[in-house]
Amino acid sequence: MNSEYEFKIPQLHRHHVFACNTQRPPSHPHGSCGASGSQALWDRMGKAIEAQGLNDIGFTMAGCLGFCNSGPLLVVYPDGVWYRVTTPGDVDEVVNSHLKQGKRVDRLVMVLKRS
Repeated sequence: MNSEYEFKIPQLHRHHVFACNTQRPPSHPHGSCGASGSQALWDRMGKAIEAQGLNDIGFTMAGCLGFCNSGPLLVVYPDGVWYRVTTPGDVDEVVNSHLKQGKRVDRLVMVLKRS
């Protein structure tokens, strides 16, 4: 890259969480995070981030992240860590360990592969 065009882009967030909230009918062959109860989990996560004053954490409810039968799923960037979060306790653990302390929650990590 030519040095006259190089510049530092300021980062707004230390971490940015994208959480799938796609809702398909329960009988849909691909499943969906919404049908797996994601809305209540993501509501809890958003409230926890706000309540704990984690102003350097971005949180976005997203459409399909592409691994529908594995959900509810979220991904934390810039780390690229995918989590399957199924209980309120899982939400609390991701917020307190990964987002606050930078410690990955290995028991919730999903190693996803495209088929």
